[in-house]
Amino acid sequence: MRARRELGVARKAGDRDAGAKARAAVDRAKRSLGERGDPWWTDGAPDYNRHMARNTPYREWLEDLPPSPD
Repeated sequence: MRARRELGVARKAGDRDAGAKARAAVDRAKRSLGERGDPWWTDGAPDYNRHMARNTPYREWLEDLPPSPD
């Protein structure tokens, strides 16, 4: 969270160098948590990350959801 806060501060200040350092720190943190990079699991299931739900086997589930209140 520290890196995310630093990124916000850099953006508000318009500091490109600090923003680049903060983005790199965010990326390192996300990779260490397994949120980015190669999948760390080996269950053999296809990875549908970064796919729209309507283009995956979850399409029926998506279509059965109630409409959003927007």
